[in-house]
Amino acid sequence: MTPSAYVLPRPQSSVGGTPQRGVLPPKLLLALSSVVLVVTAWLCGRPDVAQACAATYAVTLAALSGIESVRRLARRQFGVDILATVAIVAALLASEVWAAFIVGLMLATGEGLEKYANWRARKDLRHLLSTVPTRALVVGADGAPEEVRIASVRVGDIVLVRQGEVVPVDAVLLDETATLDESSLTGESLPVEATRDQTIASGAVNLSGLARMRAVRVEADSQYQRIVELVAHAANAKAPTVRLADRVAGPFTLAALAISAAAGALSGDWARAVAVLVVATPCPLIIAAPVAFAGGISRAARERIIVRSGAALEMLSRSRTIAFDKTGTLTSGSASVVDVRSRSAVAPERLLMLAAAADSVSSHVYAEALRRAASQHPTPSAATETPGAGVDAMVEGHHVVLGRAPFVRRGAPTGADDSAPTEGRSVVFVRVDDGPVDEIVLADPPRPGARDTVRTLREEMGQRVLMLSGDDADTARRVADEIGIALVHAPCTPEEKVALVRAQTDRPAVMVGDGINDAPVLASADVGIALGGRRATLASEAADIVLLRDDIADVVRARRYAVRTVTVARQSIVLGVAMSVVLMMIAAFGLLPALAGAWLQEVVDLSTILWALRTAVPPGGEGPRASHE
Repeated sequence: MTPSAYVLPRPQSSVGGTPQRGVLPPKLLLALSSVVLVVTAWLCGRPDVAQACAATYAVTLAALSGIESVRRLARRQFGVDILATVAIVAALLASEVWAAFIVGLMLATGEGLEKYANWRARKDLRHLLSTVPTRALVVGADGAPEEVRIASVRVGDIVLVRQGEVVPVDAVLLDETATLDESSLTGESLPVEATRDQTIASGAVNLSGLARMRAVRVEADSQYQRIVELVAHAANAKAPTVRLADRVAGPFTLAALAISAAAGALSGDWARAVAVLVVATPCPLIIAAPVAFAGGISRAARERIIVRSGAALEMLSRSRTIAFDKTGTLTSGSASVVDVRSRSAVAPERLLMLAAAADSVSSHVYAEALRRAASQHPTPSAATETPGAGVDAMVEGHHVVLGRAPFVRRGAPTGADDSAPTEGRSVVFVRVDDGPVDEIVLADPPRPGARDTVRTLREEMGQRVLMLSGDDADTARRVADEIGIALVHAPCTPEEKVALVRAQTDRPAVMVGDGINDAPVLASADVGIALGGRRATLASEAADIVLLRDDIADVVRARRYAVRTVTVARQSIVLGVAMSVVLMMIAAFGLLPALAGAWLQEVVDLSTILWALRTAVPPGGEGPRASHE
């Protein structure tokens, strides 16, 4: 049975099921339930029951937070939950049940905001995973194609890969030739031609027609799965991020305890000590920072910049090194005509027109590049394609032959084999009317704006910029010189990229990439940024930030959002802490009763929250694209 005789089943989506909606965090669920009970009791004319419900909630939350605080301290971590526990207990000791209740609500709301932002970011990324291979088309025992789970593919099975599909497992090619896009695996920017019995790694994309392959490894041993395992290992080895609020919580808690103890010891009135702790409620840390980060994440999402967590924004705002992948990140990731070497009398513009017309009947990957380069082209009057070799066509009365060198050079004049070096580039050979062989050179050019982006990061933002590429050294260096990057490491395997990023001394270190082979280093970098608009798969899942517009200039915009968000969050914390310290000093001198202090603390909370909400709106006078480089 020939490949063309197969009746292929309808392709299925590779994304299994729909993402589950996020479950409410236990503390937030407890808080909402308590609010319902308190409001219900109050409306029923039972303020005593309402206060009892509030006290029960505060005690329960203090116990839960206390257990978490002990666990964090055992790991030598000091977080904002410890400060919250102290504040709730102090308020209860002062019989300020409502103050304790409000602090508990703030703590639960802050954690809920962070979890919601993380869930929303994951939800927005699901549609990007449509090219991740989960099923394979194999030839069954009866000779008919059958779609199965990739895990069911065994060594020796005949696998059919449609045009545009990902090779599901490592296999050897059974057809004469096949054109493959291996850029997401190896960094090779231009398509490669595979021949019979050549091993093809899983994760490569088939650019030619239906291809027959024989599996040589099962899913667990294939190239794609090895990269997935490397991603998991890199993510687990990644150092945890200490949140901005947690870094402030320790000193603030110690200061509050010191002021409280001093007030009680020096005055002999321990009610002052309790009042100090009541006005020291950590709501500016518990809620202001999460509100600022949630607003920044929401604002970035409206500009098609998806941020997984506030920790990613905070780390990006402090970055000192930014590393870029080459293929598909700094370059367009597709072939374009960059040069026409004409030895014949045919002008370059006309040669492009004739070549585009002849290749218009072909499904070859370079046909589209030729059509883009030619402003217009006629329809050939006759054309014959030899798969894997080239096209023989008649265009406006001219005999045009184009394709591989052996196919085009048959019978060509002596000396036509002299070609200039084309490292990192591909050549389409063209011959018109039995004349000399001309050459059309294709390459993967830098993205528009790549040079400006690199310059802005280096000169305006003080970043150390480098390139990590899986492509050959000469090609990587040529692209780096065009863009303005001096530090280049090529060729690099996924493991070598991880090692290079971890070895950076100027940290935090950011990695920007887009392919499967970038996923491990995106997961291991302090911040991983994936360009997700074009073909993001495992890279998007491994990254902390995804640029849906597939615009390299959005790296600059993402960092500007990060800097602004962290600045506002830090301002909110400083404002709240400063106001709390003033109130603590007043309470320490016995001038502020606990009850009045509890109400004034709510003014502090409201002020910091309103200031934090500034991250959700653009700066004054800035349009939606004002920061776009």
